[in-house]
Amino acid sequence: MNPTTKTIPRHERPIASTPVKPDPVREMQRTRRVEALTVSECRELLKEHHFGRLAFVDAVGVLPVIIPVNYLLDEDTVVFRTDAGSKLDAAVRGAPVAFEVDGVDQDRQVGWSVVVRGRAEEVTDPIKLAELRETPLVAWHPSANSRYVRVKPSQVIGRRITIADLPTNWWG
Repeated sequence: MNPTTKTIPRHERPIASTPVKPDPVREMQRTRRVEALTVSECRELLKEHHFGRLAFVDAVGVLPVIIPVNYLLDEDTVVFRTDAGSKLDAAVRGAPVAFEVDGVDQDRQVGWSVVVRGRAEEVTDPIKLAELRETPLVAWHPSANSRYVRVKPSQVIGRRITIADLPTNWWG
């Protein structure tokens, strides 16, 4: 050993660098842009679309339920039609619910989602019922669907997500 050569302890020696393979998931996350929507943007999206999902807890209060519904936006409330059953039961007991509508633009690689949280209640006012019966609102489920339920919002939130460089089969 040369007396002028210094020995470097093993724990202080540099680690040989090995090339790191690119991680497509990590790259996608870096190129993702999430934008919070304003309440007015959320309402515009709610007005433009008519199919969403209603989420609530069953009457026993144990299991979450998510049901597709056709809806319309009426004076800032989400309104849908139903028959007697779980949705109407949730409305009659004033259950907290969440309503969600979403969409994607495959060409621009943009997705968006709007969530309305609030309480469900049956529409019983005769004047409002007459107005709603004049709308083109049809129920998702093919039955009489003579009852109207609205979600009175306590919170309206939304976001738009742009993802660049997705695999060609990402949207299906």
